[in-house]
Amino acid sequence: MDDSVESPLLNNFVDGVVDYKGRPVLRSKSGCWRSAYFIIGVEVAERFAYYGVSSNLIRYLTGPLGQSTATAAENVNIWSGTAYLLPLVGAFVADAFLGRYLTVILASLLYVLALALLAFSTLIPSDCTNAIGGSSCSPQLQVIIFFISLYLVAFAQGGHKPCVQAFGADQFDANDPKELKSKSSFFNWWYFGLCAGPTVGIFVLSYIQDNLSWGLGFGIPCVIMGFALIMFLFGTVTYRFGEKTQEKNAFARISHVFLTAARNSRVTSSEISAEEEASGIMHNQYSQQFSFLNKALVSYDGSNEDGPICNADEVEEAKAVLRLIPIWISCLGYGIIFAQTSTFFTKQGATMDRSIGPSFDIPPATLQSFIGISVIIFIPIYDTILVPLTRAITNIHSGITKLQRIGTGIFISTVSMVVAAIVETKRLEVAREYGLLDDPNAMIPMKIWWLLPQYLLAGAGDVFTIVGMQEFFYDQMPSDLKSIGLALYLSILGIGSFLSSFIISVVDKTTCGNGQDGWISDNMNQGHIDYFYYLLAGISAGAFV
Repeated sequence: MDDSVESPLLNNFVDGVVDYKGRPVLRSKSGCWRSAYFIIGVEVAERFAYYGVSSNLIRYLTGPLGQSTATAAENVNIWSGTAYLLPLVGAFVADAFLGRYLTVILASLLYVLALALLAFSTLIPSDCTNAIGGSSCSPQLQVIIFFISLYLVAFAQGGHKPCVQAFGADQFDANDPKELKSKSSFFNWWYFGLCAGPTVGIFVLSYIQDNLSWGLGFGIPCVIMGFALIMFLFGTVTYRFGEKTQEKNAFARISHVFLTAARNSRVTSSEISAEEEASGIMHNQYSQQFSFLNKALVSYDGSNEDGPICNADEVEEAKAVLRLIPIWISCLGYGIIFAQTSTFFTKQGATMDRSIGPSFDIPPATLQSFIGISVIIFIPIYDTILVPLTRAITNIHSGITKLQRIGTGIFISTVSMVVAAIVETKRLEVAREYGLLDDPNAMIPMKIWWLLPQYLLAGAGDVFTIVGMQEFFYDQMPSDLKSIGLALYLSILGIGSFLSSFIISVVDKTTCGNGQDGWISDNMNQGHIDYFYYLLAGISAGAFV
């Protein structure tokens, strides 16, 4: 009778996790969606704050700070690329030292400080005096404080972004079938919230910054982040925390495998086979891919004087990380396309008829919000309709595999580039028809809504690729390297941004000459952005293959 009472109770505890006081946790009172709501909430606030700064950054640099368009664009690209690469640092700190929960709290505090400094910098009086027809100037103190606070935002995002999502996914037990399904849905609804924040931020904060006050426009995200941090702390009693173990952390284990394999570079396959046999390892028990790492199974000189050899599980763990590299590289084509929506898409829209009614013109950057709207519409359709339908066919809990999802998104992003090229060709034909090719400031009599399909396709591609990469890189990493896994997907977007700048530079230099404008011209009507889009579509198609 005692067994019948204790068994359900024991089964209700979740293995490998504890509560905030280090005690075993009951499944019915911890984790899952009751915790995920708090964590998704803080991410929505963070994305609201980040895009509230980044979406209109170039206008602030060219306006109050008096920078040229070229300098401002360069600063935005460098800052954006840095912001997407810093999560690798934040994830390392979290996984190796602080833990995800504490890293999220510290990063959120840094966010609040950085945004407060950003708002304060707008209040510093400028020493600039505008002479008649004079050139712009750059108020040095204001610039220094602004860029310090701007890069503090990037550092805060670097700690916040990978850790809060990994911490959210940690709330679902992968060994429980019901929670495993919920975990797959978590990544979908996570990205739903991740896009809802920027959509509201772009609409609301861009208007406030342009029409009311830059200080208020940067101050509101500061208040929102402070409130979100308080809500995140309220959820502490429901969170599941990874149980600390005495074994080496994953960084040490994987590094040891690579160092040992390099040190044993002269070890022969027969020696490896002998070591496997002595250890009771079947030759086909573990993968033969990256077999050079199997040299880590053998001690340096037949003894263990230079340290213990690696076991087979540690070698397989290192191989699993190494297998991510080809996937990471093939996703870079998508990262390059991802960078276009805030640059050339916006430049296209700036030349077109943006009027609604007799007196209102749509800001061209506002169309970026349709990517978020597309995601907000498509995520519920994907999660409630497509997943159950495909699950019935494939018997996979997520409907399709993570790599199939990523590949589908890459294909959709390729189509979006082809559509963008076709629309640009049409825009140039209209400009030619109306004799506007030589007027860089001319408004082409073609409605901006022609650009809507490429924005909506970009959003649909994000639903597949971004969410697929998040889930794939999270699942493939060892349990104590989950934050690094999510930082890897973010680094794709950062490297993609830098590669986009490099390709633009190469195209600009190779297509200009003999006094003729190249594909990328200051006068959009003289350039051929459509050719550039076709080039990116080709790169993306190669990545898909």
